[in-house]
Amino acid sequence: MTIFLAELIGTGLLLLLGDGVVANVLLKRTKGTGSGWVAITVGWGLAVFVAVFVVAAFSGAHINPAVTVGLALAGKLAWGEVPTYLAAQFTGGAIGAFLVWYQYRDHLDATSDQDAKLGTFCTGPAIRNNARNLFCEIIATFVLVFAILYMVEPDVGLGPLDALPVGLVVLAIGLCLGGTTGYAINPARDLSPRIMHAVLPIAGKRDSDWSYAWIPVLGPLLGGLGAAALHLLLS
Repeated sequence: MTIFLAELIGTGLLLLLGDGVVANVLLKRTKGTGSGWVAITVGWGLAVFVAVFVVAAFSGAHINPAVTVGLALAGKLAWGEVPTYLAAQFTGGAIGAFLVWYQYRDHLDATSDQDAKLGTFCTGPAIRNNARNLFCEIIATFVLVFAILYMVEPDVGLGPLDALPVGLVVLAIGLCLGGTTGYAINPARDLSPRIMHAVLPIAGKRDSDWSYAWIPVLGPLLGGLGAAALHLLLS
């Protein structure tokens, strides 16, 4: 599997399962309607685990532009490879979001709550305060990338289960820090599905909240760069 294909498949799986659990919780008349925030955070943690163990051997399973730029700044990835990773991640995110739309299309039609329909695809703040929302995305992604930098090439001998620590970090971030913004912590996780929300024929949808869309892109990138800078300093 090439790096591009691995990152495309990995990010596609991440969004299929991650946005899938959000759809299962937020949309009407699913088996999981109303099962709550804990279900969403556990689902996202497991989504990361699945995506990482499937493609880690082929690309390192960044599945996140913030991770890619953080690893590049930390000297663990050549900058010339970054465009390939990013193109695959944003494409995979769009494919995953498309599959969620098709999987849950009847339930999107049955749901009248426009915010729930948008929330199925992308994040939004619980309380809108752009400066604080940006900080929340920066600090949450800092935790993610800083932890990953100390997990690169882990020597724990678990084979595919080496992916488990990353999933647990994402679960911890969701449970502990995710309630303010929905913890995008990944530009491809938010921007690609937001674009799909804008272009797909979703009945009764609202606007895609483009005035907020820069925060879950810039915040994670700054958090990833900050984590890499501290890692370099400590090294």
